[in-house]
Amino acid sequence: MSDPNPTRSDREDTRTFLQKLAEFIHPGPDSTDELIDWLGDAERSQIIGADSRKMLEGVIRMADMTAGDVMVPSTRMELINISDPYDVMMHGVIDTAHSRFPVFDGERENIIGILLAKDLLKLQRAPELNIRALLRPAVFVPESKGLNDLLRDFQSNHNHLAIVIDEFGRVAGLITIEDVLEQIVGEIEDEFDIADDEGDIFGLPDRSYRVSGDTLIERVENAFGVTLSSSDPDDEFETIGGLIAHEMGHVPKRGEHFVLSGLDFVVLHTKGGAVKWFKVSPVPVNAS
Repeated sequence: MSDPNPTRSDREDTRTFLQKLAEFIHPGPDSTDELIDWLGDAERSQIIGADSRKMLEGVIRMADMTAGDVMVPSTRMELINISDPYDVMMHGVIDTAHSRFPVFDGERENIIGILLAKDLLKLQRAPELNIRALLRPAVFVPESKGLNDLLRDFQSNHNHLAIVIDEFGRVAGLITIEDVLEQIVGEIEDEFDIADDEGDIFGLPDRSYRVSGDTLIERVENAFGVTLSSSDPDDEFETIGGLIAHEMGHVPKRGEHFVLSGLDFVVLHTKGGAVKWFKVSPVPVNAS
């Protein structure tokens, strides 16, 4: 009696002679680079579209990446001090406009939890609440954590942020699910990103302004009643982000200040080496 479930080797090879010959002459890719080259060929042959090719390349490259490769370094982390008054916390949340913040107690290395911006608003209605009771557990991952594994953890645990730890157990940075997904789909619009037709200069509660880095210099001049020019008269810039970066002399980093024409520009958010948003306020007349 024949085996009703033949092994794979016993099954009939249904490939045609030409298919076998083609596979012998053109074997499958032996490396990641070859596989990516295949995707390029598939796009040129119109088997897949450009967007599909980019996403598939991102998935392939991500397999070799770790949390340490894409994390926000600890020096650029926006943290909340559990000992700060409510008003200080709220101003920090408004200025950075993130949705989640690591919270520390005493030293910045001592992360005790994650605070959601929406939870902080609960204190307005119930000031008697203990802010510690609002904290969510912090998730810690090593720098060597693979992005594939981390994405699965984010999905299964419903976490959107993890604290990255170095080999000595110190805080090395943080990583979000957005950071991971951007390796596949490219940049994702976040809390700071708005449509071009929705404006580029916004008033903030503390009487300062949030200004997009790609705002035309002429528009900033008209809005604040100042004249902005480069220290080098031969240089011409169209956007405020380009002008400030040139005057600073380096790629701006979050939290850096630069004063120009009586305006204090604070870098709020950067992407790809360019400033996405500034916080702008007039420098007090009596400031030294």
